[in-house]
Amino acid sequence: MDGFHIVSWMIGALDKVRKRLWNQARRDGDENATKRMRGAKHAVLKNPGDLTDRQSATLDGIRNTDPKGQIYRAWQFKELLRTLLKHPVEQARGELNHWVFRASHSRIPEIVELAKKIRRRRPDILRTIQLGYSNARLEASDNRIKATIRMAHGFHHVTNLIALIMLRCGGPDIRLPQPRT
Repeated sequence: MDGFHIVSWMIGALDKVRKRLWNQARRDGDENATKRMRGAKHAVLKNPGDLTDRQSATLDGIRNTDPKGQIYRAWQFKELLRTLLKHPVEQARGELNHWVFRASHSRIPEIVELAKKIRRRRPDILRTIQLGYSNARLEASDNRIKATIRMAHGFHHVTNLIALIMLRCGGPDIRLPQPRT
């Protein structure tokens, strides 16, 4: 488990809520709701500190877009989950229990489904918070290898690809000549 992946589950659920409500507003012909939801994808998926002025205005505009405020409430669940992952494990345990309870009673189908998943994985999530481990370095090196493979498209031999990966990711092992004795 990694905090990044836990938040990405929430972002996926939030995007499903947004898509469902967007499609519903378009089917119903609600032009005001679709206008307020335009540009909402980037506003609800980004961290609040990274929002542009326009995205902040969009986020303020979606508070009352749908009658039950589902997009904004789902965004609040995302932010609560994101912040509780940064707390000490004892505080996070209580907040996670509270988050799961509120999410499972939110009446937002995508969030209720996610709450069930998080309830099942609660021990793993708490262990992640306690240990503070992250697999960010592993993901970064994996991404670098994938980019190298794309660069090596057209190489005739796999040994050339392996050499390029070792050069980019392993660092060159340059041995200086040793004086002969």
